[in-house]
Amino acid sequence: MSSEAQHKDTVITRREFINVAAIGAAFLSLAAVFAGLFRFLKPKVAYEESTKFKIGAADNFPVGVVTKFDEKGVFVFSSEDGLYAISCVCTHLGCLVTLTEAGFDCPCHGSKFNKDGKVVGGPAPRALPWLQISRSVDGSLEVDTAKEVSAGTIFKIA
Repeated sequence: MSSEAQHKDTVITRREFINVAAIGAAFLSLAAVFAGLFRFLKPKVAYEESTKFKIGAADNFPVGVVTKFDEKGVFVFSSEDGLYAISCVCTHLGCLVTLTEAGFDCPCHGSKFNKDGKVVGGPAPRALPWLQISRSVDGSLEVDTAKEVSAGTIFKIA
């Protein structure tokens, strides 16, 4: 066989190339469709931590005691009228405020709040939110950090 005959057997024509490319594109498209279908078999769910957390029984909060839940960013106050919760997350940049005799102070940027959480100084744009306290099904109390209530709202212990 001459080299010219061998060369004709190995050379691919334009028509053959387009046929092979079209078949390859079809297989790639089909593979992408099936990959997308299989992707939907496993749901993509992002689980978030619950905004409610239990604080225990009402007996755990004697009158005049302030309990701080650092991991949740909440102060729970006990008064003769009942319980109330105030967020200890500063409304300026999210620092944790400290409890003082006059109210609350932000150690990061100097915001100051009175005992009701209202801004009395510093860069904080709004008051510390009061949070909802409720009784859960099992009888224990729980605070919901996602539900703000108006300042002065007290949970009555019956």
